[in-house]
Amino acid sequence: MDGSGSSESNRTYYDAFADAYEKHRGDNDPGGYHDLLDELETDFVRRFGAGRSVLEIGCGTGLVLQRIARFAREAKGVDLSPRMLERARARGLDVTEASATALPFPDHAFDVTCSFKVLAHVPEIEQALAEMVRVTRPGGHVIAEFYNPYSLRWLVKRFGPKGRIAGDKDEGDVYTRFDSPSQVRRLVPQGCHIVASRGIRIATPTAHVMRAKLGRALFGSAERFLCDSPLRIFGGFYIVAMEKRD
Repeated sequence: MDGSGSSESNRTYYDAFADAYEKHRGDNDPGGYHDLLDELETDFVRRFGAGRSVLEIGCGTGLVLQRIARFAREAKGVDLSPRMLERARARGLDVTEASATALPFPDHAFDVTCSFKVLAHVPEIEQALAEMVRVTRPGGHVIAEFYNPYSLRWLVKRFGPKGRIAGDKDEGDVYTRFDSPSQVRRLVPQGCHIVASRGIRIATPTAHVMRAKLGRALFGSAERFLCDSPLRIFGGFYIVAMEKRD
């Protein structure tokens, strides 16, 4: 793993991460930190994707895509990691191995394209966003999540220890970028405009504070209350929905 952000480097990273990825996710930790993130991300997609066709870029093991499939007319996913996709397929999801910068779909194939915790690991982020726009129908929406430097999460990532993913590998082995809300506005592809935004992990300093029942209740309530408030610009995960013009 060289942290270059190349497709090969990222594939190797997430293949190594696959076995431990759900240790504190999904059915292994219902109501926990990652479950809350999945809930808030999926709820945002629902605004634009209910009853429509949705593509998730970087679907991983399918935890978010599985939720999307409950309200979308059609739900598909792509990911670089074969080992992550094995788990998504085991959930009965329609997924394909592919890169965010070269989506294997024709123009205007989906009503909504979305991506969570993926674009921050793609050096060619403009190309990835352009691909999302390309496969989205005119009048449809591109939903993109960014890592925000104006957040508690950035402070923890900047000054805290690197999270371990597998063996001697940690988060430092994957390319990661941070884009502020103002920088995100400059990344909006031509022909699109932002129509909504949401901030996630505004008040929660680390995932560990939600291991205890009281922490889950306190920080879960805070995040749900703040995610669409003016304080959303301080979310560690900053999501925008862009409408593609005709």
